[in-house]
Amino acid sequence: MKKLTLSLVGLLALTASQVATAADYVLDIKGAHAFINFKASHLGYSLLTGRFNKFDGKFTYDADNIGATKITVNIDATSIDSNHSERDKHLRGSDFLAVEEFPTAKFVSTKVTETADGKLEVAGDFTLHGVTKNIVIDATKIGEGKDPWGGYRAGFAGTTTIDVNDFGFKAAWVGKVELELLIEGIKQ
Repeated sequence: MKKLTLSLVGLLALTASQVATAADYVLDIKGAHAFINFKASHLGYSLLTGRFNKFDGKFTYDADNIGATKITVNIDATSIDSNHSERDKHLRGSDFLAVEEFPTAKFVSTKVTETADGKLEVAGDFTLHGVTKNIVIDATKIGEGKDPWGGYRAGFAGTTTIDVNDFGFKAAWVGKVELELLIEGIKQ
């Protein structure tokens, strides 16, 4: 009986330690430690870069169970910033983001897998311009650990390329846009 009790205690301790490794994080947008950037061709002559200044999100991460990782990011499409106010006005208009009708974009992961080289493939539903498509973000864990303020953080970088034609943009000549997500989360 004593052996059975010790085995059960050991099993419960092991289970508790496995559950304890999963953690919930909120993107650190207040400290400006998270970024959503984009890069697109400008008429085939050069590249246009910019970012979205307003977004939020959260993720659950468990290094021992990558498949349990989940992420949600909400993007305020009205916050697009290409460092040129007239162009930004055009990008917010009906040819592109149509922010009056579609003020937000959203990514919700559906599956996270680790590749042979230790990187992550984050598949999920991306809603932009009122259209939802499955995309895959190629991601890398940057690091995790205690911060100087007594908290705990984890950071990741990821990229994906979308074709705006798939999302119903009127300005079909734009074509492909590379999105870059640099996220740092604070453990809750």
